[in-house]
Amino acid sequence: MTSLTRVFSVLSIVILIGAAPAARQSPVAGVPAEIARLLSEIKQRDKDLYAVSEEDGRFLRVLVGTRGAKRVLEIGGASGYSAIWMGLGLRDTGGQLVTIEYDAGRAKEAQANIIKAGLSPTVRVVSGDAFAEIPKLAGTFDMIFLDAWKPDYQKFFQMTFPRLEPGGLFIAHNVVNKRDQMKDFLQTITSRTDAWTTIVSPSGEGMSLTYKNRR
Repeated sequence: MTSLTRVFSVLSIVILIGAAPAARQSPVAGVPAEIARLLSEIKQRDKDLYAVSEEDGRFLRVLVGTRGAKRVLEIGGASGYSAIWMGLGLRDTGGQLVTIEYDAGRAKEAQANIIKAGLSPTVRVVSGDAFAEIPKLAGTFDMIFLDAWKPDYQKFFQMTFPRLEPGGLFIAHNVVNKRDQMKDFLQTITSRTDAWTTIVSPSGEGMSLTYKNRR
């Protein structure tokens, strides 16, 4: 199955999930009980709403698994909630995640949560300014997840899209509920001739999926 076919398969799953009541999803389905408790605790402490929704976390995990992702970059890791979801998928694919968080306190929390989840071999937390830290990372990525300061989305896209492998996927969060803060970014990803973009809303916050053409 090609990467593009996997993407379309996942989008079909999202449509079905989006049509079903969220209450039907068990909070521990497919997740070890201790990690489910940890995820719940992170959400309860997330008073500033930095973490993605549970539905979006599940979606990220499915994307990682169906694409067989091996090298993933997260920009804006907060306290590690989304990193744990992606880390669960990457533990299955044998891949690695680098998650960068600007706030030192949240980065410390993320590191502690990754350790509690038993995902240290899979997820590396980097504390610092992503604009300064990304150039220090070697190689390319087959999946990038952006959930940082919304007005900076355009800059982050321009910085990292060249390092996305052909056939790779660039994902951005909050493109529905905070779209007015990233109009330049949305214009860019929907007008490129070397990529295909669609927007899905597992939880209403919205995520853009930009597939980088292989040719």
